[in-house]
Amino acid sequence: MLTLVPSTVWGFADRGLVREGLVADLNVIDPATVAECLPKVERDLPSGAARLTQRAVGYLATIVGGEVVLEHGVHTGALPGSLLRRARA
Repeated sequence: MLTLVPSTVWGFADRGLVREGLVADLNVIDPATVAECLPKVERDLPSGAARLTQRAVGYLATIVGGEVVLEHGVHTGALPGSLLRRARA
């Protein structure tokens, strides 16, 4: 329901479920170690302004459209995602 209902409302018929033939983005987690890290102040914006970042541990992989994009917090170089636009009524 967390993904199916919003996908349906926004008109994305090929998303919202983990099923053959559909597009799915998944996080693979280790429930024994998943936890948030302390927030950190980063000053990497073009003007040098501060922003907060917060990492997490226990995420083994992030899979986008069938391709692993993050593995143990390290980007693999894969960029399979694309911008989605709502279908016109």
